[in-house]
Amino acid sequence: MKASTNSINWFEISVADINRAASFYSTIFDITMDRQEMMGMHMAFFPWENGSGKANGALVQGDMYVPSADGVKLYLNADPDLQVVLDRIQGAGGQIVMAKTAIGDGLGYMAFFVDTEGNVVGLHSNA
Repeated sequence: MKASTNSINWFEISVADINRAASFYSTIFDITMDRQEMMGMHMAFFPWENGSGKANGALVQGDMYVPSADGVKLYLNADPDLQVVLDRIQGAGGQIVMAKTAIGDGLGYMAFFVDTEGNVVGLHSNA
């Protein structure tokens, strides 16, 4: 088996209301999310470049997808400065649970927020 260059190649964030969740993430990251129904699931995709080899993912609403504050922690890229994203969270309906915090050793900054679906999600940026 060939080693991958990324430890993650795809992620899915469970949501209860795809419209509400897509609106929230579109607002805080200032992006457009393409939507699709696939295999009985409603999906909203984060922007991606086909063939780039970079990890990507989607919001997913379906029978097997239950939002959780206690599950795996996912850190979304908020470069160049995650404070810009944090400043949009409350207005979009989310809640900040850990403010921008230096990681140390030159590894950048992190923060946590609760999205409109009840998921606790991390942010990371270099500044």
